[in-house]
Amino acid sequence: MSNSSYDVVAVGNAIIDIQQQVSETFLVEEGITKDAMTLIDEPRADHLTARLTSATPAAGGSAANTVTGVSSFGGRAGYIGKVADDELGARFTQEFRAAGVRFNTPPRSAPPGTARSLIVITPDGHRSMNTYLGASTLLSPEDIDADLIGAGETLFLEGYLFDRDEAKAAFVHAAEIARTAKRKVALTLSDKFCVDRHRDSFRHLVSGHVDILFANESEILSLYESDDLGVAMAAARRDCPVVAVTRGASGSLIAARGATVEVKAFPVDQVVDSTGAGDLYAAGFLFGFAQERPLAECGSFASLAAAEVISHMGPRPEQNLRALALKHGFRV
Repeated sequence: MSNSSYDVVAVGNAIIDIQQQVSETFLVEEGITKDAMTLIDEPRADHLTARLTSATPAAGGSAANTVTGVSSFGGRAGYIGKVADDELGARFTQEFRAAGVRFNTPPRSAPPGTARSLIVITPDGHRSMNTYLGASTLLSPEDIDADLIGAGETLFLEGYLFDRDEAKAAFVHAAEIARTAKRKVALTLSDKFCVDRHRDSFRHLVSGHVDILFANESEILSLYESDDLGVAMAAARRDCPVVAVTRGASGSLIAARGATVEVKAFPVDQVVDSTGAGDLYAAGFLFGFAQERPLAECGSFASLAAAEVISHMGPRPEQNLRALALKHGFRV
């Protein structure tokens, strides 16, 4: 592809994940919507934190997970996101840089503190997120590193940023910089409920401003207000050059240039935790895309990465993805 220092540069909500396996009863007791990302305030976050007594914190955030995956494949990645100058913010920064991702966004003096997502995983492997956005919402256009974005082959944006006006402005500013630099722009819709909240804004952005769209089945159906996947994908394809839709165990569909490629899910013995599945799918796809691989091959990288992350607790790969790909005969 064109001369660039980074394969992917992402802009997202910088979040510490605090997750624990729970029973279905816990969801009922706490009034938690299953399979959704629900925004909560700090007192609610403190309450849930107190209940999750055996949880382990780890750096997270949708786009952050994606660029960590790109780096694990051996790709070059950068990230822009806002943390506070506190213990959780320092942990996020340390883990991120240890993963080989460039991250230099200046921290903000607390309060509010670094964002945290309280993630509960039920025995079926499904995750439900309760997110206090804290300092991450204070990402502003001034935090957007134009030089970093200009040096990246693809700018990757997470839909969750649309939940706060300042972050949304930074999101749009980043996209404009990428367009001016003639870079590709990729967007993940993030969550069906996020799409429901911002459908018109997403439709405007996707139409003419996004080169690669990532969504799961429920998100794409919500975006185009349809109950027919074929109809929704056809509409998305009219708006965007490349559309990748994940369907869990049924694999994924990638539509581009008038054709649709079906990619099988990579086999996994047991789904332990679905947190990060879509994020790592995007990581594999964008890594393959940066290497100018055919779309079907991009999808295979994506499926491999998603399978690795759902086979254990946590939203980031435990195995080195490059080594894993080589083990399974991929050309890396």
